[in-house]
Amino acid sequence: MDEKEFFSELEALREGRMRLSSSTLKERNDALNLVSDALEKNKDWIFSENRKDIEKWKDKLSESVLKRLLFDEKKLAGVRLGISDVVKLPDPVGKVTEKRELDEGLVLQRVTVPIGTIGMIFESRPDALVQIVALAIKSGNALILKGGKEAERTNRALFESIREGLSSSPLGSSFLIQIESHEDVDRILKLDGDIDLLIPRGSNEFVRKVMANTNIPVLGHADGVCSVYVDEFANLEMALEIVIDSKCDYPAACNAVECVIVNGKVKDAFLPMLGEKAREMGIVLHLDESARDVIDGAPLKDSDVGREYLSLEMNVVVAKSVEDAVLYIQKHGSKHTDAIVTDSIESWRYFSSHVDSADVFWNASTRFADGFRFGLGAEVGIATGKIHARGPVGLEGLTTYKWLLSGHGDVVSPYTSGVKKFHHREIK
Repeated sequence: MDEKEFFSELEALREGRMRLSSSTLKERNDALNLVSDALEKNKDWIFSENRKDIEKWKDKLSESVLKRLLFDEKKLAGVRLGISDVVKLPDPVGKVTEKRELDEGLVLQRVTVPIGTIGMIFESRPDALVQIVALAIKSGNALILKGGKEAERTNRALFESIREGLSSSPLGSSFLIQIESHEDVDRILKLDGDIDLLIPRGSNEFVRKVMANTNIPVLGHADGVCSVYVDEFANLEMALEIVIDSKCDYPAACNAVECVIVNGKVKDAFLPMLGEKAREMGIVLHLDESARDVIDGAPLKDSDVGREYLSLEMNVVVAKSVEDAVLYIQKHGSKHTDAIVTDSIESWRYFSSHVDSADVFWNASTRFADGFRFGLGAEVGIATGKIHARGPVGLEGLTTYKWLLSGHGDVVSPYTSGVKKFHHREIK
């Protein structure tokens, strides 16, 4: 859109945001149900536009990316189920998280509120658009959306369908803006007076570019270099199943395993099992020297270490101990999701307390690192930083808080002079 049109929509968004942020839970849930119904009503058009996107890009994209781009009956059913789950979640806005009486009749409360306006730039995954909109509506946040160019037609059809559904809601739809051009992205990066948070999803290079070119706080992660460590005390059959699920369930996902670390004491038993299953599943293994002493595979090059393949490839390295494995993860991981397979509670305790990642799992696939599977309804993305939100970011991650103080003409001077003293009594 041109600059004049963009700023006209931005002005309408400011008004829509105020209406949304002060809405009731019922109004927001009703709006979500209207969105779900509109998607079902317009599904043939949405599927048709998606086929056009796929036809345009089928010879230019990898199979894994095309799988993300596809939006069919299964994806529609998934996003509608996600909307239904978000509707069922408790209201994230207006929760009193702390309450205390500073002095007689002087009460302080900490209350959750929407962040405000979120700029969301995401990859060519149309179902992500619906998830993001659902969480924004439920949490009372306005949205400026920019999806990947490969899903341009699909995203446009989804967005227009969502707006059509919201036309029957008293909340309207002006709190949503869709942008499509690089010029629009450059424009929003400068809107630190209007946008409260940016959430970029995509390549390491893209996320870092966003961070380097804006004064707006940025929430997200650059890479998903996830590891599974097979401990000396692991059930090896369980370990194999977890590794294969972590890689093969959805290789293009950021929570797919990219490196398997095997304790040297079980490498002779485990690696032949892994090698046979990898051949069966079509997984290319990049092996360090110690692993290649046991099974055949591609040699692990320096450029492979810490690599996010997003395909049926993964690294395999051998570690002397759980301590050695943790050091490797800390050096080459991305603080996304890392798992240990072990029957030893001591190994688990060491691993969980020393691996500095957003998600740390014990005897479970890395693919569980997902907002829907965590019971968050859906997610706007994964955050690997340590400020505000970490791991799958759902409703709670889209709220902040404000302090509310209520008194009866109270002033500070009696306290500074020592005439009165605070008693800071917690109120349940």
